[in-house]
Amino acid sequence: MSAPVEGYETDPWQLRWRGLAVDQLHRTESTFALGNGHIGIRGTLEEGEPRGLPGTYLNGFYEEHELPYAEAGYGYPEAGQTVVNVTDGKVIRLLVEDEPFDMRYGVATAHDRTLDFRTGTLTRNTDWMSPTGRHVRVRTQRLVSFTQRAVVAIRYEVEPLDGDTQLVLQSDLLANEPIESDTSDPRVAAALQSPLAAEFSFAQDYRAVLVHQTKRSGLRIAAAMDHLIESPDGLRTTISAEDDLARLTIAVEVPRGKRLRLTKFLGYGWSAQRSVPALRAQVDAALAGAVQTGWDGLLAEQKAFLEDFWTTADIQIDGDPELQQATRFALFHILQAGARGESRAIPGKGLTGPGYDGHAFWDTESFVLPVLTYTMPEAARDALRWRHSTLDKAKDRAVQLGLRGAAFPWRSINGAECSAYWPAGTAAFHVSADISDAIARYLAATGDEEFERSCGTEILAETARLWMSLGHFDSHDRFRIDGVTGPDEYSAVADNNVYTNLMAARNLREAAASCGRLPEVAARLGVTEHETRTWRNAAERISVPYDAERGVHPQSEGFTEHLDWDFEHTRSRDYPLLLHFPYFDLYRRQVVKQADLVLALHLCGDAFTPEEKARNFAYYEARTVRDSSLSAATQAVVAAEVGHLDLAYDYVGEAALTDLHDVHNNVRNGLHMASLAGAWLGFVAGFGGMRDHNGQITFAPRLPSALDRLEFRMCLRGSRFAVEIHADRATYRLVSGKPVEISHYGSPCTVDEGPVTLPVPEPTAGPAPAQPAGRAPSRRHPERLRPAQPLQQP
Repeated sequence: MSAPVEGYETDPWQLRWRGLAVDQLHRTESTFALGNGHIGIRGTLEEGEPRGLPGTYLNGFYEEHELPYAEAGYGYPEAGQTVVNVTDGKVIRLLVEDEPFDMRYGVATAHDRTLDFRTGTLTRNTDWMSPTGRHVRVRTQRLVSFTQRAVVAIRYEVEPLDGDTQLVLQSDLLANEPIESDTSDPRVAAALQSPLAAEFSFAQDYRAVLVHQTKRSGLRIAAAMDHLIESPDGLRTTISAEDDLARLTIAVEVPRGKRLRLTKFLGYGWSAQRSVPALRAQVDAALAGAVQTGWDGLLAEQKAFLEDFWTTADIQIDGDPELQQATRFALFHILQAGARGESRAIPGKGLTGPGYDGHAFWDTESFVLPVLTYTMPEAARDALRWRHSTLDKAKDRAVQLGLRGAAFPWRSINGAECSAYWPAGTAAFHVSADISDAIARYLAATGDEEFERSCGTEILAETARLWMSLGHFDSHDRFRIDGVTGPDEYSAVADNNVYTNLMAARNLREAAASCGRLPEVAARLGVTEHETRTWRNAAERISVPYDAERGVHPQSEGFTEHLDWDFEHTRSRDYPLLLHFPYFDLYRRQVVKQADLVLALHLCGDAFTPEEKARNFAYYEARTVRDSSLSAATQAVVAAEVGHLDLAYDYVGEAALTDLHDVHNNVRNGLHMASLAGAWLGFVAGFGGMRDHNGQITFAPRLPSALDRLEFRMCLRGSRFAVEIHADRATYRLVSGKPVEISHYGSPCTVDEGPVTLPVPEPTAGPAPAQPAGRAPSRRHPERLRPAQPLQQP
């Protein structure tokens, strides 16, 4: 184990912070968050205080609010949606001889918190001396169950260290916690004051239930708690419930050498339609299952679930222990965001905080779902099913905009557009192509005909219809798409955005292919052969602007003619630019918030020659400021492909460590799921060179000089295989399942029972590209972090 970095100790399978830094709680509450895709709980201390930002979230549970328009316009979304901090069941307060156990008072002689990626638990150990000198040891452990979707469990143990001690525990269910919010930052959630209206409360024995309903969205939530108590004799308990608080109080005299142990089980459920009795019955049943399983059983289920996940998803990195830890941290949180979403969205912050109001963006399909498709495909399927469940809203939105087909929202919780800024929201039509791309990737990777038949073909067809009504054939018989915003939000409402056009072309081709495979579904959707021919024709004739004078593709038509941004005189404190300069000025300059044309080089790489990729990458590298956490991963992938391996390595580090290092200074509001997914993309698509164009899996591996070895694992059509990369060779090995057909640097290869080792050619690269002044990624220095002993392998 190496020395602490940024407050965290470097360990391959854990994230540990020793000591209590109150001013850093806002960071650790996000990084120590637990979830399963349905429930998310921030890593606040069990005692509730001190705290940075409390939070307990249920996927899809939100409140509506008015959107702030200075001047409304036709087609503007009518209501915003904000994730709700629901009833908090984490709170367990301790009194030691009538003194509150509070880390801000007395003396903590030892304190650490550990997030374990293999057990799925957050553990805390504290030795504390009260202001009057009473000494106790507190150990807590919590989990959000992957196997019992509605369940959270907490174990809380107290041991006196200096004699008989009276201990009192107060275990709460608490609704409408007051929260402060900085609404001057558009990345921060809207502040909701007391969003939950009480409908029902009940308490008896060790169990309590609270039911609430939101005031505008009309969603109903039930939260329940039950307890098991292990203590010396003389235990006294009381329980009570009121509108926003249920509390079990436990009092007992505990001799030295004995302990008080409380196991708390929580059950959560919500619905837009179910009654109070039905929701109460649902959480009662969840609690009954949890209590029957018991703490040890839940812990065993959690370990078994994660063991299976790591068998498929693990990435092993030799040479950079901090990056090894960060990558497993990233994969663990991606799993927590999507494992049990079950037809709900994967928000941009997962369920780790209220950032971006809890909205889901296109980030999910373009960054997070590739990870899940190749590691946990059933979670990718569920996320795509959510998109299908919102198809009617997307079709209604298209009609409102005077279009055909389906226009999926830029940001949403329930499927309706809720972005108040239409140049970045409504105009970002690429979202519909991103969703279709994720569907095509999932179908090729899994062969899931049932999903294609029930969901996939319909989304592909309706998004294809959108492009045909949004675009048109010009006088040169080119199919152009005007007035759209690509991934780069510093260039809005432009014509023929290259990324959008190439992704739309892929959408049109995939829709035609799917309708050809399933003619009966196509007939039900009213798709004719004439219509699919028009789709293929538009895709074939898609407009892709090219600047012959500069030898690069303009991000959108005319982009390379814009005035350059004055990077030399832009102060470091003026980033992100969107918080310090008017959008109008950004839109007229060659300044890129996040990789746009470069993202096209990755996802639509088969549309460019190697030489074009190298020139384009260098051109846009000098203009991209990475004010978005989405950018570093894409720049890593393409930097690796064009041969700039050390630069790619630096970008992978930035993506993987975005939250652990708080690169964007907003971790307090939750983790960046797309950037965490970018760690996987950087290693698998970047250094592994994995591409899945046209449903074919190809590899072109290469290794940066700082790393000694890289191994990652993937799942393809039910088979699991591993790719191990050294500087001069790569080995492909089947882990389980049937043989897998891939290619290595263009040569077909079958991965079957015996490992296949193939040479890796020397990388070639042109001159190192430059970044805008002060915007180069931080250099990685793994030699400073190398442990004395080899890293522990799974």
